[in-house]
Formats: sequence, C-alpha cells, structure tokens
Amino acid sequence: MDGRVIQRTVARKLAPLLGRSRFKFAKGGRSSGKSHFFAENAVLALVDNPNARGLCIREVQRSLKFSAKHLIEKKIDSLGVSDYFEIYRDEIRSSRGTGLIAFSGMQDHTADSVKSFEDFSFSWFEESQRMSKRSAEILIPTIRAPGSELWFSWNPEEPTNAIEALAERERNTGRAIEVFINYVDNPLCPQEAKDEAESMRRSDPDAYDHIWLGGYVQHSKARILADRVRIEEFEPGTDWDGPYHGMDFGFSQDPLAAVRVWIHGRRIYVEHEAGGTGIENDDIVTEVCEGIPGAERFEIRCDNARPETISYISRNGLPRAVSCDKWKGSVRDGIAFLRSFEIVIHPRCKETEAEAKLYSYKTDRLSGQVLDDIIDAHNHYIDAIRYALDPMIKRGNYVIKRVEMI
Repeated sequence: MDGRVIQRTVARKLAPLLGRSRFKFAKGGRSSGKSHFFAENAVLALVDNPNARGLCIREVQRSLKFSAKHLIEKKIDSLGVSDYFEIYRDEIRSSRGTGLIAFSGMQDHTADSVKSFEDFSFSWFEESQRMSKRSAEILIPTIRAPGSELWFSWNPEEPTNAIEALAERERNTGRAIEVFINYVDNPLCPQEAKDEAESMRRSDPDAYDHIWLGGYVQHSKARILADRVRIEEFEPGTDWDGPYHGMDFGFSQDPLAAVRVWIHGRRIYVEHEAGGTGIENDDIVTEVCEGIPGAERFEIRCDNARPETISYISRNGLPRAVSCDKWKGSVRDGIAFLRSFEIVIHPRCKETEAEAKLYSYKTDRLSGQVLDDIIDAHNHYIDAIRYALDPMIKRGNYVIKRVEMI
C-alpha cells in the first residue's frame, strides 16, 4: 500500500464475512448487497496482495458482459484504486504484481482443464443457485492454495439445490461463515428497489417472499413452466426462427411487459425484456425500445384488450404494433405449446425468469391437491411470450427443421 485510506461501507449483516474462512456463503433476496460485497472483496484482495489470483465464476458464462466483471470495474473506480489495476477484455490484472482476476463458466471446464486455477487465492461463484453438484465437486478441491477461500452468493430457489447441500454440509464444520441478508438489511439499498419491493409485498406476498426475502419457491408441483426453463446466456443463430415480439399492457399494479423471443429446434429463447409498473402510455415506446434493441423495426403482437393503446403506440414509435388473437382456450393452448419446448431465458431477463418460476396452478387449501385452474399472477411476461408466438400457437404450424446426415 502507498499510505492511502480506502473507505468501505459494509452492512452489519455482512460483517462476519470480513473474517477469514475457507467457505463464505451469502444468500438472500434481491438488492441485499451480496454481489457488491464480494466484488469489493475481490478488489481489496489484490490491493492487499498484488500477487493474489482470483476467479469469478458462474455455472454457464457465454459472455463477460453479464459476468461480475463490470461490477468489479465499478468497485475499482469507486474505491479509488484505478491506478492499481489494468483492465483487459477478459481479465483484470494488478499493475503492481502478478495478481489477476479471471472470469469463467464452470460448464466450460473438465476436471483437467480447471486445474489451471490451482494456485488461485479465492473464487467467487456468483448466482450459485445454478451451480451443479458436478461443478462443486470439480471446483472445491481445485482452489486449494494455502489460505485460499471459496465464496458463494445466491438467491435461494429450492432446498434441494447443490449450493444448499454444500452450505448444509459445511455449516457445522468450523470452516464456514454463512449470512442471510435481504434488502431491508442493506443500508445502501436504493429507494427505487425499496418501492418496488413494497409494491410487490402488497400485491403478491408469495412472490415478495421469494424474490425480496429470499424464501424458497413454493408449490413446486403446481408450477406450470418451471421444469421446462433454463437460465443461460446465448446469441441467436442465423438459422433461428424469429425474432418474435409480444407485449402485455399493465394496469394499476400490473406491469407493462414486452419480450423478444426466438425458436430453434425444440427450444424457445427469450432474448430481451422490457417493462415495469406505473409506466404511462407516453413512456411505453421509450421503455420498450430501450429494453429491446431495434423493437421499432419489428411486428409486436399486443394484448387486444387495449386497442386504444395499440393505436397510440403504433402512431408514436412502434409502427408495427398489432393486436394478437384470442380465442376460447387460448391461454391453455398457449401453455401446452410452451411446455412442448424447452424455454431458455437469458440472465438479463430477470422478470421473465421470476415469472417462469412462479407461474402456477391453484392448489386445494385443505388437501394441497393441484387443481386445473391457473392463478392469475406471475403471467405478464409469460402472456407477452404467448402473444409473440400467437400465430404458431393458434395454427399449430411450427415445423421443426431436421437435417438427416447419411
């Protein structure tokens, strides 16, 4: 160090993670500050030891654009240590030693290839609710330098997830520190996030419990699409069908929801989303075009219950906005169509991901039996997907292209 003072603010709930430990677990709901804490930890590790080597890892990582790299770069700047680092396209290096921070996806590695990280001082597995058992078995014995640490941050989904099993295994070993933190424990949580959480608390307590308080997703047998969904980065191929666009209009506490989707083989890909609650008609076009690049160039199939809104946006920036078709049984037909595919959701589509996990059938209050009726909630982005694919759903005219090799 050169004598400078680095100012850092840490939520009281996260303070135990400042100590030394082989395993550090931080789980909880959205906007709790977990990622910001570990990003700062990574920066300060190389400030303290310019020869330290760290690994930021996800289960699947196709692009650094959606890794922790951008957040770490912001922390380097906000902590006032930009002169200590050199930023490259795929890694961050110490300017005072041999230290570096690398970024990778576990699915890119085998037991042999991951050995290149053997001398690393720490690893941070972000969004580790998606970590597979295989990835844990490969990573943990690899990060084994003296004093090395393994950090894990996640938003809980299922008690059976591999990360939950790992945390349970290490909980009473004396070599793990675990914290559970939510936005209410984070003094740096932005007011916008607090307002969004409060709105969901009033309108949808179950979703609030999972998304903002870090509760597990409930009623797994009743969930309509969850078993068909994968969260994974992707780039559309030139031979994919699409893009298709759909929009569901918000009303009162319901959000505006718009999506761009593609079809390839037996998969539906959700590439972009846009929307939010409280969006006025005057702001719809701006919101959609900012969230979905080039949306103004494509046909957007919209909820036909709002013809006046469709007319307005078609005259003010989305000229190809049209009404979707609805028919008796269209929701159930749409669900059957969606379930006939695997649905791959890009990690940037957070609201679509949340809905896909929570969209459910009703259950009997006394017996817990799953009923045939659909809960009218967590369906705005799902409806937007249905509208986007409306022509294929109605006519049943999507044909998978096959190439037979002989």
